[in-house]
Amino acid sequence: MAGEDVSAGEGLPAAGEGVAAGEAAEAVEAVFREERGLLLASLTRRFGDLDLAEEVTSEAIEAALRHWPAEGVPARPGAWLLTTARRKAVDRLRRDRAYAARLAVLQADAERDEALAPPPDVSGAGELPDERLQLFFTCTHPALAAEDRTALTLRCLAGLTTPEVARAFLVPTATMAQRIVRAKKKIREARIPFRVPGPDELPERLPGVLQVVYSVFTEGYAASSGPRLQRLDLAGEAVRLARILHRLLPGEREAAGLLALLLLVHARRDARTGPEGEPVLLEEQDRGRWDRAMIEEGRALVVRALTGGPAGPYGVQAAIAALHDEAADVESTDWAQIVALYDVLLALTPSPVVAVNRAVAVAMRDGPGAGLALLDALAGEPRLRAYPPYAVARGDLLTRLGREGEAAVAYREALEAAGTEPERAALRRKLGE
Repeated sequence: MAGEDVSAGEGLPAAGEGVAAGEAAEAVEAVFREERGLLLASLTRRFGDLDLAEEVTSEAIEAALRHWPAEGVPARPGAWLLTTARRKAVDRLRRDRAYAARLAVLQADAERDEALAPPPDVSGAGELPDERLQLFFTCTHPALAAEDRTALTLRCLAGLTTPEVARAFLVPTATMAQRIVRAKKKIREARIPFRVPGPDELPERLPGVLQVVYSVFTEGYAASSGPRLQRLDLAGEAVRLARILHRLLPGEREAAGLLALLLLVHARRDARTGPEGEPVLLEEQDRGRWDRAMIEEGRALVVRALTGGPAGPYGVQAAIAALHDEAADVESTDWAQIVALYDVLLALTPSPVVAVNRAVAVAMRDGPGAGLALLDALAGEPRLRAYPPYAVARGDLLTRLGREGEAAVAYREALEAAGTEPERAALRRKLGE
């Protein structure tokens, strides 16, 4: 999931070799996951309608499942799917003149927008590597509701089905389908342009794109509810999306910072839970299980994110994650530098959640009393009342200070707000102790 995109034909049998139906289905699935975003972007660009693009993409997949078992998987399966989908779109437009007329208007709008605001040279080579970047900005347009932006990005760019997106956010499939339909309708009726924002717009629009990918990862890293602490499939898709964004926007330091942050945090995934799925705190994790290759890749990206001007929020968070990943254990972690970086982050993005994390770092640097004082100063912040890590942090520091009765109260507060069963089980054990 988190690997670099591969060429369309890598690892697949060439046409004429013949494959069994099951193998063909697996091949189609592999191509579908890798090529879906490219297919949708190209077709939306060509025909100006995301619904039409999705429908003919599905029809092309169905055609592949019929033809590939007998004829073999093409050497360039992505190109085969794109050609087939284009033909099906043209056939549909020939049959439906009203639909074709409406799409002609959309295409005229798109061409006019391009003439007025040509895409910036974000690739360094004078042209975009592919059209997924336009699709990113279309799916995350500020005219769409925040929840709709995330759902549409997962559906169109991560390649998740509507039921998979619904499961990711623990809502009924029908509810998620309505969100996706609503987002597409908004794009169509508001005539949201399928393009990369111009140089003047990009600084304002890019944070929203990065935020959607970050939100997807956050839900995968620490699920808001359900039977599991982590949603590794969702986190992996977020890493893949961040890779695409970084590759399409190599000159954007915050795109590098976001990918670095996700890699450095995702590298600890195997050590974050125990045999029964229970959460394992950072100080108790087996660091030998951390993904060293992912950490090294993330560290290199941190340097890129912090070089060439003032640091952005994702670059600073990535630098904090890198300090954790570089340390042999909690005791040897450079807590003074982490506190300093949290000071920078607070100045960039004032947030009670950042303040909680900074307080924990201060506790590691200066002792539990210093950290607890900072946490208690945040007690009136309403956004922390339903944020279990705040109460857990207070409970842990109170325990270290020998104030077990107060710690138990804090753990009970965390238990009431905890969303996943592994979190609740861990808190019950703490209370039992």
